[in-house]
Amino acid sequence: MPRARTRQLSRFERLLENVAATRAGGWFFVHVAHHIDPFLLRVSKGRVSLAPGQPIALVTVKGAKSGVPRETPLLFSSDGDDLILLASNAGSTRHPAWYHNLRANPEVEVIAPGGRSGRYLAREAEGTERERLWEIAADLYAGYDVYQGRAGGRQIPVIVLSPVP
Repeated sequence: MPRARTRQLSRFERLLENVAATRAGGWFFVHVAHHIDPFLLRVSKGRVSLAPGQPIALVTVKGAKSGVPRETPLLFSSDGDDLILLASNAGSTRHPAWYHNLRANPEVEVIAPGGRSGRYLAREAEGTERERLWEIAADLYAGYDVYQGRAGGRQIPVIVLSPVP
């Protein structure tokens, strides 16, 4: 049964969300938008991406093995000052590379709309906090529930980014 949403979507937003939740839509965002959005997000200070109407952050994390900075555009939700990320990888049975990098190097740089750019420290949410944050993220984008169903036995990690003073 579909979850009740508190967020009201326009017809255009519903269409985009339905497309993004498909395998082809997930592939587009993981393999195409991933290469174009960093440029768009940098030059627009986080205001423009290939996911119109959605809050997309450009997260820069050092590679786990190489130490080379890696940029990844990610849909985010908010919980107070914290940013919430889901390591969904569009429902793949494998965690995304940025998740492995983040676990090895939890201090990240973020470019995001709404004055949220800056340095953040990442941690993985667990237990009741994870469930509460999942609900917030799934209210923003219902495709996360679809992705969890496709992920096989993998539980999609919920990541909390907290601002570094």
